[in-house]
Order: sequence, then C-alpha cells, then structure tokens
Amino acid sequence: MGTARRSSPHPMPSPNLHPMLNVAVKAARAAGAIINRAALDIEAVRISQKQVNDFVTEVDHASERVIIDTLLGAYPGHGILAEESGTEHGARDSDYVWIIDPLDGTTNFIHGFPVYCVSIALAIKGKIEHAVIYDPTRNDLFTATRGRGAFMNERRIRVSKRTRLTECLVSTGFPFRTGDNFKQYLAIMADLMPRAAGLRRPGAAALDLAYVAAGFSDAFFETGLNIWDVAAGSLLVTEAGGLVGNFTGEPDFLEQRECLAGSPRIYGQLVPLLAKYSKFASVDDKLAASERVRAVDPSVGSVYARSTVGLSEPAESTAETPAPRKLTRLRREAPAAAAPAPGDASSE
Repeated sequence: MGTARRSSPHPMPSPNLHPMLNVAVKAARAAGAIINRAALDIEAVRISQKQVNDFVTEVDHASERVIIDTLLGAYPGHGILAEESGTEHGARDSDYVWIIDPLDGTTNFIHGFPVYCVSIALAIKGKIEHAVIYDPTRNDLFTATRGRGAFMNERRIRVSKRTRLTECLVSTGFPFRTGDNFKQYLAIMADLMPRAAGLRRPGAAALDLAYVAAGFSDAFFETGLNIWDVAAGSLLVTEAGGLVGNFTGEPDFLEQRECLAGSPRIYGQLVPLLAKYSKFASVDDKLAASERVRAVDPSVGSVYARSTVGLSEPAESTAETPAPRKLTRLRREAPAAAAPAPGDASSE
C-alpha cells in the first residue's frame, strides 16, 4: 500500500540516478532550502496581505532562479518553461525543456500549513522523461525516470493495491479561480463522497500526484491545472504503475487543464463517474452532467447528505424540526423510484 517515510539525511548525488535527474535533484534541494528559510520568516511579514503577497512572490522568484541557474549551469542548451518566468530563460528551440513549479501550494505556505513542494520535470521532444518532486518540510524526495520506476527517498514506490472505491482515499483540488464552475464541483463531490472512504483537498497538486504514486492516496482529480502542476507528478504515477489522463480517460492530458490519476483499478472506476463532467465529454454526457448539477441544489447546501439520492428534493421543514443551519449528517428517505448510490461509506 503506502511506503514508509525515511528521508535521506544528506543531499548527496545518487550514483543510481540518471545524470540529468541528479542535477534536477540538486536544483530542487537548493530551492527547498530557500523555501524552508523563508517559512521561518513568514510570521514576521503577516502585517498586511500585500506584504505577504510580495514576500511569497519574492520566495517564488528566488526558488525559481536557483533552479534555473542550477539547470542551465549544467545544460546551457536546454529550454525552460517555468511558472513565474515562462520561457524567457534557456534555449527557445531545444528538444530538452525543463518544466518548473518553484513553489506549488503557495496558499498553504502563506498560512504555515506544511503541504507544499518544488516540482521539476524534463520533457524531451515533448515527452516527460525525468521528474523530481521535493517536499522541503518533510525532506521527502520523489524521483522518476521513464522506464526506471518511481522512488521516494531512494526507495521504490508503487500505487495502492486497493480495488474497491469504498475503501479509497481520493484527493482533489477545490475550484478557487473566478470563472470556475463551482456547482459542477459540488455535483462531482456529491457523486464521489458517498462512494469513497474519504475525499481530501491537501492544496498542492504536484504533491497529490506524488502521494498517489507512493500509495498514500488511491486517486487524484482536478481541473484548471497548468502543465507545471502535473508534468513531474504524472511521470511518478505512471512509473509507479498507475494511470494518468483527463476525465474521459484519454492519456494526452498535459495541457488540457484536466487531470485524473490513480491505480489502474480505481482509475477505471472513476472515469465513468467523472467523464460526463469533462470538457471533452459527448453532448449526451454534458446534458447528463447539467442535469446532475441542477439536481445538486445550492438551497440544500446547509445539509450534508450521506447519499446522492433525493438531492433534488428540498428538505422539509416543520415547526418541530427546523431546517439545520450547520453541517449535519442527515438520513433521507429515498423516493420509491430512486435507487441508492453504490457504497455507503461516509467521507471525513
């Protein structure tokens, strides 16, 4: 299932790693050192939101700068695609392109919530060949090279062996950008929460994918992601024996802003649930998704329903039993014609 955490005490290059991956590890650790030092200072700059934003931007830039300097110092002919600086560094026409997220999980970092990471991937002729994800708060180093497997702190990792969705922990990212389809996400959550052991929102997509690779969670899905959020993590998952694609299960997903990853058996169970919510879904599936979104009525948002059954029916309220105002576990009688959703495990 999962892999025990055992962090390497010293950041020495590994003779077992590909030379390019060793350089990426060196870059990720250097960036992690900057992030860890900055984490000690975050409290001191929390006087205003502007100061916090300026500080985090500075940390982002410093982290990205040391990564780019390290990579181009070793491979000056390579290209760079980075979250902060785009393609302004490195060669423009190289077959070798480093894809960098210098600090994934900035909102967590701002709040001192220790779930964030550095993500570095190398694409060769458009295909991800090497990947590093480094969690500086735990000193967890995830690495992968195409065809050589995935590793955490130099120990081989594999995706979870669970086969029943009701036993699985599924991670995701909630929509937060202007224009995101919040109601659609509510519908997806209403479909998944009764069917899974738990739904989690850690807040750093790259680390979410690394955790799927290590078997700490069983699957991950999110929309709106950029290539630097998923490039490294996607190779970790596939090298750990998992599958990655868009919500319809198509593997060419890197720049589609839609990602689903998991162990093969669980991935296969999630595709039928998520496919209708994909922007690549058929017209019939999109109509079905629209009906589902309408069924999950925001007016019953104050009620936590254990099942998707009857969500389109407004909760009855009487003088003796006023409608609940807080998140409350509630059993509902299903209409005679409706069938209960499979699985009855409540999410935490």
